[in-house]
Parts: sequence; C-alpha cells; structure tokens
Amino acid sequence: MNQQLTGYAPTPVAARMENHGHAMLKVAMATGQDLYARTGSMVAYEGFVQYEPNPPAIRQIASQWVTGESTPLMKCSGDGLLYLADYGADVVVINLDNDALSVNGTNLLAFDAHLQWGVERVKGLAKFAGQGLWNVQISGTGWVALTSRGTPVVVDCGRGEDETYVDPDALVAWSPALKVKGKRSFKASALIGRGSGEAFQMAFSGQGIVVVQPSEDSTDRLRIQG
Repeated sequence: MNQQLTGYAPTPVAARMENHGHAMLKVAMATGQDLYARTGSMVAYEGFVQYEPNPPAIRQIASQWVTGESTPLMKCSGDGLLYLADYGADVVVINLDNDALSVNGTNLLAFDAHLQWGVERVKGLAKFAGQGLWNVQISGTGWVALTSRGTPVVVDCGRGEDETYVDPDALVAWSPALKVKGKRSFKASALIGRGSGEAFQMAFSGQGIVVVQPSEDSTDRLRIQG
C-alpha cells in the first residue's frame, strides 16, 4: 500500500512557495520568515508552526474587512512545512520581483509578511458599483499565492490597443498599473454575467496582466463597511 501512495508524497523543497498538485500550496517555513494566510486554510503542517489570528498588523490595516468571517487573515510563523488549501480551488503561485499585484480578497490565499499591502478602493468604479470595489494591493519582492475556481487564464493587456473586459465576479487579480473603468451593456444583458437587467464589466487597458477564473463567484467578494 505504501508503494501505491508514494506518488502523492511531498517533493523536495525547491522554493519558498510551490504547488503540491493543483489545489494545495506548500510553504517552506523558517524562523524570521513569517506568512499571512487566509484564516482556516491550513490543512496540514510538519515541524513547529504557530498561528496568530487577527494580529495587530491586520487589525490596523483591515479592521473593516468583511468576507463573511471575523478575521480574514492569520499570521503563521515557525520552522517546517505548511500546507494550505481553499475548498479544492486551484492554487496559483507568484514570485513578485519589486512588483505589485491587485488581488480580489476572496482569491488571496497567502503572502510573505514582509511584503507591503493594504486594502484599497478601485478607482473609476464607484458610479457603477455603488460604494465601489475594494481589493488588496500587494507590492515588493516576495511570494504570493492566489486561488482560482478552476484553471485561470492570464490575459496580457499590453498586446494591443483594445481594452480587455472582465466580469467582476470572475476577476482574480490584475497589475495595478492598468487603467480600470466600468462599462454597462444593455443589449447583451441576457448573455453576460449572472445578474438581471444591466450587465456590468470592468475594462482594463495599458501594460499589465489580468487573471480571470472560469467561475462567476459573487458570494464572498471583498467589501468594506461604511
């Protein structure tokens, strides 16, 4: 039986963050290299790993972050291997190199604690989306792990002059340097999106990428009270 299960054993550590299969994240934990992870995402660990829910840094930055749970992130520290997952969603690992990424809070699984981050309003959408759309912007040099409901597509918006249109409920992340605006479609309202009446999309232009998942999940999007 052990021989039959060897194919599922962890591979040797090759990076700070890497996939174990398509739906699990493996993190190499070390002293002084703390991690912020989505609360409740830990599925297993080896070694000595401690968890701190709602640490002061998170309370200060995201005190009004509402995603259907009281504490959106936890701080992980220690030495060993940490395994994270989110209900079988695909995991996408990104190594930022003095770069930035704007992430839908629902799709944020984990990131290095030394990265700069904050909750920010997406400019140019307030008149289309009521109070507006809020995302987590992460920048610096380090590792970030996202989740996607299915295998995502990464669209390079710098390939042409045309804008890229995305259903907000299918949006995972994008380059903050992109210009963003809202668009309403009346004639195509029965074909685009899942709502009735007007159909709303986000239009991206400029140099950068947009990550889109093959699922329109609006049950747990990042919102801010107020």
